[in-house]
Amino acid sequence: MRKASLLLPLSLALLLPALAQVPAAPRTESAQIVGEKIVGQKIVGEKIDNDFVQRQFGNQFTLLPDVPVTVGDLDGDGIEDVAIAARCKNPMLDQGELNYTVVDPYYDYFGYGDPKLTTTFSEGDPKQRGLVVLIIYGAPKDGWRAAEPKAKYVLVNLPYRSISVRKMKMRKRSIEALYVEEAGETGDSSAVFFDGKKFHYVPMGGNMQ
Repeated sequence: MRKASLLLPLSLALLLPALAQVPAAPRTESAQIVGEKIVGQKIVGEKIDNDFVQRQFGNQFTLLPDVPVTVGDLDGDGIEDVAIAARCKNPMLDQGELNYTVVDPYYDYFGYGDPKLTTTFSEGDPKQRGLVVLIIYGAPKDGWRAAEPKAKYVLVNLPYRSISVRKMKMRKRSIEALYVEEAGETGDSSAVFFDGKKFHYVPMGGNMQ
């Protein structure tokens, strides 16, 4: 018994340093880099993460890191804008405090455009619940990166899998619009464009393959 009691402290003494050497799990942060370019020998760009999203829209919003951020001139003023995929608990909560506007072009297309009503609709697919697109219109100085951009919008109920900015023919001119690959098995796509006053949702058809 005396021999066993002596071995126990010795074993603990050998084990504790080994435990101390186990590295802690690295902290990971969801972020995307927008506008990468080479400056000198470094690749630099604007980081968009939860801090950026919540600084502009409040703590009800979180970035969706798996859907790439997309940029373009969505309001036709020649200044770069940004569209960010996010998830939200209550989009209406901070719009007065942080000066953004909640809009629902998707349900407006079907005749139910009031986001005070449509944000209460229940989504059956858990993956689609709370999905929003955050749009920041760039200011003349610093663009969408400005502390006080030209305008900010939250697009609710848009059933997207991915988003991108592309050219769209509008009568005799081309504009830049938000193109949407919609969730679901049919592979539907759509576009959302701004006419200077409001956003419009336009179905673009399905995948023929």
